[in-house]
Amino acid sequence: MTSSLPLTGERTVPGVAHENYWFRRHEVVYAAIAADCSGAAVLEAGCGEGYGAALLAGTARRVLALDYDETTVAHVRRRYPRVAVARANLVALPVPDAAVDVVVSLQVIEHLWEQERFLGECRRVLRPGGTLIVSTPNRITFSPGRDTPLNPFHTRELDPRELAGLVHDAGFSPVAVRGLHHGPRLRAMDARHGGLIEAQTRLALSGTPWPAELAADVAAVRSSDFALHDRDLDRSLDLLVTAVRPR
Repeated sequence: MTSSLPLTGERTVPGVAHENYWFRRHEVVYAAIAADCSGAAVLEAGCGEGYGAALLAGTARRVLALDYDETTVAHVRRRYPRVAVARANLVALPVPDAAVDVVVSLQVIEHLWEQERFLGECRRVLRPGGTLIVSTPNRITFSPGRDTPLNPFHTRELDPRELAGLVHDAGFSPVAVRGLHHGPRLRAMDARHGGLIEAQTRLALSGTPWPAELAADVAAVRSSDFALHDRDLDRSLDLLVTAVRPR
């Protein structure tokens, strides 16, 4: 499966060998939350290429996917017919109050200037007892020691306590945080390449051709190579929050 959307660095797309690590790193989280969406009316805020919304549509009663980019919305509409999709500003969701069972927003909140307002909108559209699922890169590992995010598309990155506090302050309780980590195969790749993420980033910035061994390893990454749990959150790659709108 190869996407027709351009690879800009703002979103990940399937079917690109050099992008496979990042795609699998996103895919594993969608797979992990699919059961939470079973039989539910799901709103995905910031659907990107659409592969995740399509995966959730396999278990959900219905999925409405929203994105701000017109080209992306048109792509999702063509490629994933099971997914209803619309263009929207995520801090002004075009959805009635208490209309959905689950709001999913993965690797999106770090792109938004008005994060608190976005979470308030998520609370508004969720029914009482509904579930919010949000993921974001862990600032401590993604841009360590920096005030400005390394990724130019990010406005504000969060650490585990900041993310949990932001969600709690938006009116959600309880709030549970899990972290995504490299499993054994990826740790072995880290050792071979002096850090798998660092090797990919360094070559992307320099424009240097990839060594064959690195290209083969990246293309071979599977979603099962990642581990998602609530231990050692400060060292996790990505953070995943699951929270409830109180009844």
